[in-house]
Amino acid sequence: MKINKIVGYILMFAFFTLFLTACDCGGATLGQDYTIPQLDLSQRPEKLDPEYDYLFENTIVDNSKDYLGHPDSVLLKNGDILTTYPAGHGKGAILTKISRDGGKTWIKNPDNTPKSWENSRETPTVYRLEFSDGRTQDKLILISGNPKWPFESTEGGFNCSISEDEGKTWSPFELFYDRSGSKKVVPIVAMASLTKLKENGKFVDKWMGLFHNGKFVNYKTILSFDENGKMQWSEPVPYFKEFRGVEKQVSMCEVEIIRSDGGRGDELCLIARSNGKYGRKNNNSIISFSNDEGEIWSEPREAPAALNGERHKAVYTKDGRLFMTFRSIERSPEKLKIHAEGNKKRNWYSEGWIAWVGTYEDLKNGTEGQYRIKMAHTYLDGQKAPATTANGDTGYCGNVVLDDGTIVTSSYGCFDVNDTYIDSKGITAIKTSVVSKRINLADTDALVTMMDR
Repeated sequence: MKINKIVGYILMFAFFTLFLTACDCGGATLGQDYTIPQLDLSQRPEKLDPEYDYLFENTIVDNSKDYLGHPDSVLLKNGDILTTYPAGHGKGAILTKISRDGGKTWIKNPDNTPKSWENSRETPTVYRLEFSDGRTQDKLILISGNPKWPFESTEGGFNCSISEDEGKTWSPFELFYDRSGSKKVVPIVAMASLTKLKENGKFVDKWMGLFHNGKFVNYKTILSFDENGKMQWSEPVPYFKEFRGVEKQVSMCEVEIIRSDGGRGDELCLIARSNGKYGRKNNNSIISFSNDEGEIWSEPREAPAALNGERHKAVYTKDGRLFMTFRSIERSPEKLKIHAEGNKKRNWYSEGWIAWVGTYEDLKNGTEGQYRIKMAHTYLDGQKAPATTANGDTGYCGNVVLDDGTIVTSSYGCFDVNDTYIDSKGITAIKTSVVSKRINLADTDALVTMMDR
């Protein structure tokens, strides 16, 4: 009898383990490796035609501080690119640079920024607001949340600045939903996405902004403007509560929203970082869909390994494909055995700053896409040359598509092993910089084809 019970327990445990491994999400799942090609732009191959040289170049946006991070970018109407980023890890004064030649060079933005930006406590995000009413000119909006940092208090809420002259001048920060009000929130990465909404099939002047809090509850708030042009945000509400079990289990956060049909369709796709309890990252990134402008979401499922990562940022290219950047998170047990590099207890590693090329249909169908690009190597301590394993402190990109189809993408990281500083403990550390790269998909397509020969 005892033997039968023991066998029963073993079978129950085996079934439970298989269930956790096979289910879309809600429990730890087995990591896999991606199978699509990955083009490596960290090292230029010999005997390569010089026309491709630009793909392997990193253009410095800024390396003036010990630590710079988390850029975001917006394309201005005159073709210039405005990039914003914090002088620190998330919190720190908001800095800006501008490129007048399509990302080939960067200069300090000559115009003054509000003094309130000096006390920013979060990764700044910047967006263009295009109005449909036929009267209002475009605006730019910059958003910075007030999260809870260790050993520091916070007023909570999120700050917003508006520019009505293409970034030449900005309004001082205006604070929304801080702890002094009846509805208080403590956002992290506000707004990770900002999506123009439709009503009755037509775009209206409302935008859905998403953020999460420290308990990985994901909120939405709707931006609109009153008859006097004053900015207003609706009361933030949890929007994924039907799947709170999944949301909590995977520690869902930093959500990107992609609209179907090149940004004109009626379906929204959500792709989110799965941080996992204590950062264990036991699941792939989460994907879900909505056909009613973000009111109801489909049952979430895990993204293919090729898309697994953190802080996805997507843009449509001129030919209708998607170019999506993120911080790579690799969970394949076979690759972990080779590339864990001393951190054997951690069940993931990073290949650094990655871009994915595919289609909206790939997201819808759960297919891997066309190929990935390792944009540049981000160095770990002790590395002397590019390697498979990279420093995961990268990603959070600003991506724009120029009129000629060129993609300009900007990220942060330790891109130069010789670029160091002495930290507060007297230890030599690699500093981070913000860099940009120009990508023409016709050229990366050609290089991937060469890889297959």
